[in-house]
Amino acid sequence: MTKPERLHPKILVIDIGGTHVKALATGRQHEIKISSGPKMTPAKMVAALKTATAGWNYEVVSIGYPGAVVHGRPVSEPCHLGRGWVGFDFRKALGRPVKMINDAAMQALGSYRSGRMLFLGLGTGLGSALIVADALEPMELAHLPYKHGRSYEDYVGLAGLKRSGKKHWRRHVDKVTRLLRSAVQADDVVLGGGNARRLKKLPAGARLGKNSHAFKGGFRLWTKRFGGSGHERFVP
Repeated sequence: MTKPERLHPKILVIDIGGTHVKALATGRQHEIKISSGPKMTPAKMVAALKTATAGWNYEVVSIGYPGAVVHGRPVSEPCHLGRGWVGFDFRKALGRPVKMINDAAMQALGSYRSGRMLFLGLGTGLGSALIVADALEPMELAHLPYKHGRSYEDYVGLAGLKRSGKKHWRRHVDKVTRLLRSAVQADDVVLGGGNARRLKKLPAGARLGKNSHAFKGGFRLWTKRFGGSGHERFVP
């Protein structure tokens, strides 16, 4: 007798960052965190994750990647990690079906309510994504020119915070948020990433995201509303 198809898979969500790699699985109450940095390669990450998640039960994997992703695969090496990510076979290495999107897009997906939402991730760099009526569009706004020959990321990323100090950094976050909100005509703006908590006052029309929304976004990747069929057969 054929077993019925399972509507909701058990999912492992991996959020890759320049400082840490975090992971959470269906049914788990607490995430695990692994130090990353410029020497972290995909092979090292997978090995560390397998050790840290030994005994976890999951059927599919969602990955938030800190760089451009096209058709579920990274197309550029991350700025703050080691090399070897482009062309790496994550499905083979993890032994499960994998869906990969940009890390900012994954956090955006977990933050989304309705309408036209712009997500800006204030972390090591500047992540960005736009969601319109449940359709997710990862964006690469970070390296567009902003002022004095420098990019948006140069001013509102971690390097900009360290260079100019909190007071000036906050002013640039406010200005950049207003500029980008106007450019994409967003009716909702979410500021996420680890440095968003450093803001004393949110820009007009913006709300604060949560890093935990990255996990929510990773789980949503396998739902019918945001890209999953809702009745796929999940085979390890």
